Amino acid sequence: MNESHASIGYELRFCRLCDGGQAFAFPCDALGHVDMDSMSERTRNNYLFARALMGIDIARPDVRLRGH
Repeated sequence: MNESHASIGYELRFCRLCDGGQAFAFPCDALGHVDMDSMSERTRNNYLFARALMGIDIARPDVRLRGH
């Protein structure tokens, strides 16, 4: 991920289908690309978990400005 994109403050947000208040959010660029190499092991595991459950328990992600 390009550092200039990360500094703008985008996030890739995965919301749960059954609980609209709970979500996973990961830093990304404006196109939704995340840098898995820079993630901690816990964050990377959460990201892979969210991707694995897409369409089952997790909605498709969207790219948002952080804090919105």
